[in-house]
Amino acid sequence: MSTRQRHIAHLHLHAALTEDQYGDIIELMSGVTPHVQAVPPDAVQLDLTSALRYFDLSPYDIVQMTKLRLKALYDIDSSAGLANNRMLAAMAADASAPGDTTWIRDGQAAAWLHSRPVTTLPGIGRATADTLAKYGLHTIGQIADIPAATLQRLLGVGSARRLAKRARGHDPRPVTPSEPAAHLVTDLVLERDCLDPAWHHRAVLGLADQIGQRLRGESQIARRLSLTVRYADHSSTTRTRTLPEPTNHSPALAAAALGLLTALGLQRARVRAFTIRVDSLLPAGSAYWQLSLDPGDARARAAEAAADRARRRFGPEAVRPAALAD
Repeated sequence: MSTRQRHIAHLHLHAALTEDQYGDIIELMSGVTPHVQAVPPDAVQLDLTSALRYFDLSPYDIVQMTKLRLKALYDIDSSAGLANNRMLAAMAADASAPGDTTWIRDGQAAAWLHSRPVTTLPGIGRATADTLAKYGLHTIGQIADIPAATLQRLLGVGSARRLAKRARGHDPRPVTPSEPAAHLVTDLVLERDCLDPAWHHRAVLGLADQIGQRLRGESQIARRLSLTVRYADHSSTTRTRTLPEPTNHSPALAAAALGLLTALGLQRARVRAFTIRVDSLLPAGSAYWQLSLDPGDARARAAEAAADRARRRFGPEAVRPAALAD
């Protein structure tokens, strides 16, 4: 029994969108195919496989029709990628000039990827790229051709396997129509004003740990974090940071939140409450993460998963970060 060839489109929207506008565009895309996934803050992915027979058009023509609707109804320009999986479609969109569409046809993925820089693969950060470059590995084709054992010696087994699959253009992830919650919030209101910077640090660290637990419990990752500080006079300050990569890893969230706190330079400010908000949420299984050469990162994530299991069994206070211990 043969499997139908998938046709996935990735559209970059060249506009600054509000949440309402983004929702309207998702609804518009749903008129083309029911298989639409938001890729915040300014992209959408569509599985066009089931729409081909309905419209009696080629995948390329459906993409052009969709882009025309965006322009006519919302005056939004877009660029698009079209391929047989989500990763290739997103990479093709990244390679497209505004207004253009890049179509990687079936059987063309290896040739299209071969000469492209390895840094264009999802999840390849500077450290991994630098390590590969030391051994003369600069292009995706070189990664695809290198023996698996050699790549594992350079990057470790898990990272090497993920990278090899991506270099060969493999990505089994489906386009998931369900939309995650818009944001998650956790806050701490104090009984009295606090002037102690060390306590400010402790409070923000605790909130970051809580928001990380909630994200992992709901199988979501966040792309953006905001810290709001409310003062004794009822005024407040909010600072926002886009995370280096979508995450639900508490140390990464804590680093971002504490960086925002430090940048505020509160010193002797009379603080009454802290709030941490994460948004641009995605399903945890739908996004790539940057490959890491640091074995400590894998150990930290394994310890975090073990702590989550202990909390589910023995209660939320069963395991706490050392910095928050009484």
